[in-house]
Amino acid sequence: MTKIAIVGNIASGKSTVEEILRKKGFQVYDTDKIAHKILEENKELFPQALVDSKIDRKKLASIVFNDKEQLKYLESVIHPKVKEFIENIKTEETVFVSIPQLFEADMESLFDKIIFVSAPVDVRLERLMKRNNLTKEEAMTRIDAQMSEEEKIPRCDYVIVNDSTKDKLSANVNHLVTESAEGDH
Repeated sequence: MTKIAIVGNIASGKSTVEEILRKKGFQVYDTDKIAHKILEENKELFPQALVDSKIDRKKLASIVFNDKEQLKYLESVIHPKVKEFIENIKTEETVFVSIPQLFEADMESLFDKIIFVSAPVDVRLERLMKRNNLTKEEAMTRIDAQMSEEEKIPRCDYVIVNDSTKDKLSANVNHLVTESAEGDH
């Protein structure tokens, strides 16, 4: 089994890369979805973010992206459970795991290879504002809360640049898969 991490900062295009890989027949896990499930199972830990007894993710984001201690607390709840999930993936094939917080959570050792999805800050800012209906300031707060691309890229095996069209991104992913993982599929 080969486990390949998909990393990239917020709004870089990780979800689109996941979609392309799924269409190619690969098994792809999204740790954001796993984290949301963990959060719902532990919602009592974040009472200030509850609305109608469910976690309001926008409210929670507002809390954790404006208070480093709350962000650390959230990560202390989520990261160990995500790590456990990844460790328990059992298959003979190549699997991809989208894990935006790979380096922050110190989980590099769980993977055979790491792919970084890169996009310029101005592109990510525009995508994030549009996707999450955020102001420029709110979007920049989220972008600034992460390690920079410059810190992450040297720690990765491959970089996919996502700065133009979905077709170009798809071609880049297909090229990478052909080069690196198809033999294990």
